[in-house]
Parts: sequence; C-alpha cells; structure tokens
Amino acid sequence: MLCFPNAKINLGLNVVSKRQDGYHNLETVFYPIGLKDALEIVPFEGKSPYRFSLSGIAIDGAVDDNLVVKAYKLIAKEKEIRPIDIYLLKQIPFGAGLGGGSADAAFMLKLLNDAFSLGYCEGELEVFAAKLGADCPFFVRNQPAFATGVGDVLEPIELDLSRYRFVLVKPPFGVPTKDAYALLSPREPEISLKEIVRKPLAEWRDCMKNDFETPVFKKYPQIQRIKDELYRRGAVYASMSGSGSAVYAFFDDAPGLDKGFEGCFVWKEGSRRVCQK
Repeated sequence: MLCFPNAKINLGLNVVSKRQDGYHNLETVFYPIGLKDALEIVPFEGKSPYRFSLSGIAIDGAVDDNLVVKAYKLIAKEKEIRPIDIYLLKQIPFGAGLGGGSADAAFMLKLLNDAFSLGYCEGELEVFAAKLGADCPFFVRNQPAFATGVGDVLEPIELDLSRYRFVLVKPPFGVPTKDAYALLSPREPEISLKEIVRKPLAEWRDCMKNDFETPVFKKYPQIQRIKDELYRRGAVYASMSGSGSAVYAFFDDAPGLDKGFEGCFVWKEGSRRVCQK
C-alpha cells in the first residue's frame, strides 16, 4: 500500500511563553502544501518484523531514529503486524520548517491502520502521533488548523489559498530547531493569528509575523535575502516557515524563477518535480 506524505507551512508563528517542561507554548496556523514524499509498505514472508529502505534526499542517523520506524514500533507494541518492507522516498527537505519527518510518521500510522484494518479512529491516531512529535497530530487530519500548546492543540479553520501561485525556496542549509528557539524571547502577541488569518492575504504582510525571523535572519542573512527577493518579484505575502530555513511566497500570477536562487531547493505548487537550482 502506497501513500504520499505532504509538507506543511506555518502561516505566522508566535512563541508565547516557555513551559516548565522546557518546551514552548506557541500559536501558529498549519497549512498543508503539495510537496510530498512517498511511503510504501509491502508484506513479506520472513523472520524480521520489518525492513526499511530509504531513497531520495539522504538523511543522517540510525534507522531506529527515523520517525517512520518509530511510528511502526509504536503501533507494533499494540497490534500484531505481519512482517513488512518499508520504502520511503524523501523529497521534502529537512531542517526547513516543513514538517516532513512528522508527516512521514503520521502517514505511517494511517497507512498501517488502513493496510491491516486496525480500527483506530482519527482521535486515537492523533494520540499516537503526539508521542512522536509536536506537529505530528496535524497530519492525521491534514487540514488547515490553528495550533496552540506546543503545536499539538488543533482547531480546524476554513482557509483556501488555492487561487494563489505558491512558491517555496530553501537555501542549501537547515536551521536546527533547538538553535532557533535559543535565539528568541517569548512574548504575548498583540493580535492572535486566529484573527489575522481571516484578513485578506494582501494585508498579511503588515500584521502576520513569524517570531523566528528576526533572530534567524540575523544569524542566517541568506534566508532574509530570499524573502526580500520573493517580494521584489511581486509576492503578495512571503514568510519563513516555522523555525526555517525554507521561505514560501504567494503570488497572484506565476513568477519567473529561472535566476536568482542558485544553490537553492526551489518548488512551485503544481510542479511534478523539485528543482535544485
């Protein structure tokens, strides 16, 4: 059985306060986009409970640390699952604020549930997903949502940005999430993103902010240059996603991106492939 875990972007991100457990309370709007990995499971006859194969973008680290494998093991503790081959094709860059690893984990939970008729409802899958990562539960329902807590308290919202042309640009480096949080000071927002997201997209530039941008841009000025260039080319709204390093933009018309982003990963909504410029 095959599925296609998709990335997400953050529409604004306010880091509200630091929690006693060391994590941070935040508010953001998660919005799914069409950039996807591919994940397949195939039963086989053998003694090993699973075999894992990775292709596409290389990922450092041990197999057991991959969130797809962790998702499998989480379900395998509760249900008997016959041996499977797991194939993951990575196309979503990591260290980019796009939630690719979290998407893979959540889709693995859904894939196992469907393939082996395990009977879990979406709420139960969200509980499993929360054990794997703060933004994993979002990908269970995979619909626009206003997120609070550590990103795990989700409120569905009505939001459709499909009329705009979407572009994503990631420089040839990531921003470690832990490092990004160390750069900022939490604060209460003057206006909640829940209110801002209801405004016309053309007004977002003046009021929808990502708290990570100021400190991250100072340390990684190339990311700010990407955002500035997207606005120079006519973006209606542009922002860094999450803690970075990817920057996205919405345009009224398809922009020309043939030059100006050398060395970057560039993706446009509707593209059949990704480009390494």
